[in-house]
Amino acid sequence: MRFRSYLRLCVAAASLGLLLCSISADAQQKTTNRGRKYKAPPPTARIEVTVLREVNGKPIVNAAVIFHPIEGEKSKGNMELKTNDDGKTVIDVLPMGDTVRLQIIAKGFQTYGEDFKVEKSEMALEIRMKRPGEQYSIYKDHGHSSDAGKDPHANKPEEPAPAPTDKPAKPDAQPSQPQPK
Repeated sequence: MRFRSYLRLCVAAASLGLLLCSISADAQQKTTNRGRKYKAPPPTARIEVTVLREVNGKPIVNAAVIFHPIEGEKSKGNMELKTNDDGKTVIDVLPMGDTVRLQIIAKGFQTYGEDFKVEKSEMALEIRMKRPGEQYSIYKDHGHSSDAGKDPHANKPEEPAPAPTDKPAKPDAQPSQPQPK
């Protein structure tokens, strides 16, 4: 008799426990009145940047690769990474569709900077760093002011050769002189 009453009590407790678990599980699934809604983060892109020397294509180790996410004209902070032994660094937290200003600083090289739009889920950028150029001085003659700040060793388009002007004059042609009035 005791065994039967004990069995009934255990069955009643187990069914009560199952009932309470199902009620609490049902309450957790209802999200209508629970405050803020969960908003999934935007998809991100994986960007691999390789930093090389322009002269020989060898990697630059420990170069600072700085990402400045831009919203309009305003920066939203920055993230700085260093290159490894292969001159590479990878970032995978930049949202797709954003504009990012990439800045690279390496000791002994010109600072590099460029804006680009993150459009693909995977991007690979190869940046070739130049050695510093000659410092601009106001005391030196630089020729045309339109060339200021440009690389003096850059390939310039060739200008067409001037037409020869030393043609022999015709013997019966008269020299042009002003006519008396």
